[in-house]
Amino acid sequence: MRVLLVEDDEMIGQSLHKALEANGWSVDWVKEGLLAQSAMDEGGYACVLLDLGLPRRDGIEVLRTARGKGDRTPVLVLTARDGLDDRITGLDVGADDYLVKPYEFRELLARMRAVIRRRDGAAHSVIGSEAVQLDLTTREVLVQGERSQLSAREFALLHALLERPGAILSRDQLESRIYGWGEEVSSNAVDVLIHGMRRKLGAEVIRNVRGLGWRIAASQPATAQRGAH
Repeated sequence: MRVLLVEDDEMIGQSLHKALEANGWSVDWVKEGLLAQSAMDEGGYACVLLDLGLPRRDGIEVLRTARGKGDRTPVLVLTARDGLDDRITGLDVGADDYLVKPYEFRELLARMRAVIRRRDGAAHSVIGSEAVQLDLTTREVLVQGERSQLSAREFALLHALLERPGAILSRDQLESRIYGWGEEVSSNAVDVLIHGMRRKLGAEVIRNVRGLGWRIAASQPATAQRGAH
């Protein structure tokens, strides 16, 4: 999945960029507020990691503007501002969570998973339906009782489709969720990725709608199905 990292400190930014990529994220990194605003306007991110003390436009203003435009992308504020008033302001303006520097990277990953779950309307780490379930913590998929490990790009693609079961996502929409800036994307990259996933999970899991894109059939949510027994 793609994450937007907004951090003007070179050392912190490089460290986070490297650690996030090592954990399977595609990372777009910007170092000032106006570029952050443009990137958020472009969209396609699973979440945003937002510093507050930024050149050209403060992070609070970036967040306020994004929320004013109706942008619901999960935003996790990462900042050295540890005062109560700062935390309250960040949350009231629209931050989904607030983490004060320094922090443990494992906690950051857990909080990223949590804000994404809440955006998806999931109370726990498994999303999907009775037919296909995706574990956000382990990056495993469960299909017909069989559990399979996914690559980072397989996970990003399946997560995008499971966010809106039944909806058709175009090639451009899927590419925007899988690949970051500067990554070379061949014209058939999504086709190759889906072909491999069909071999792994079964041909009926991801369905092609000719000329439009791909979808996963909508069905009764897995949590509701379990609760019915």
